Order: sequence, then structure tokens, then C-alpha cells
Amino acid sequence: MRGRRTLWIAAPAVVLLVGLTAGCAQDHGSAAPPAPSATPSGTADPGQGTVQDMQKKVDAAQSALTAADRDAAQADGDR
Repeated sequence: MRGRRTLWIAAPAVVLLVGLTAGCAQDHGSAAPPAPSATPSGTADPGQGTVQDMQKKVDAAQSALTAADRDAAQADGDR
């Protein structure tokens, strides 16, 4: 009886281990080729584009926050 209980506990663990091993083993091989660069190679400072984009995002977030504050103040004034 005890042997059957051990089998019922060990069998799913063994199946899980085999499944994980088979699933992860297929990833071992040659590395994928590197992705092409997102920035053109002719620019003098490739970091400038990302700084400008981030500044636009910060400005947009600040504008949205200001609008939300204004809407909240109007909502409080309506009460």
C-alpha cells in the first residue's frame, strides 16, 4: 500500500521534470543573429534622439497631470 502511494506522488513529479527538461533543452543551440540597430549609423550622437523622445513624454505626462489637477479642482468646486 505504501509503495502505491509513493508511486502516485512520484509519478507526476517525474513527468513534470521530463517535460521541463524536454521543453528547455530545445533552446540550446546557436545564438540568434543580433537585431539591427534602431538608430541610423550616420548620426553623430545616437543618444540625443532618445533624450528628446523622453523629454516629449515627460512634457506630455506633466500636461496630463496638470489637466487632471484642474479637473479635480473643478469637481471639488462643484460640490
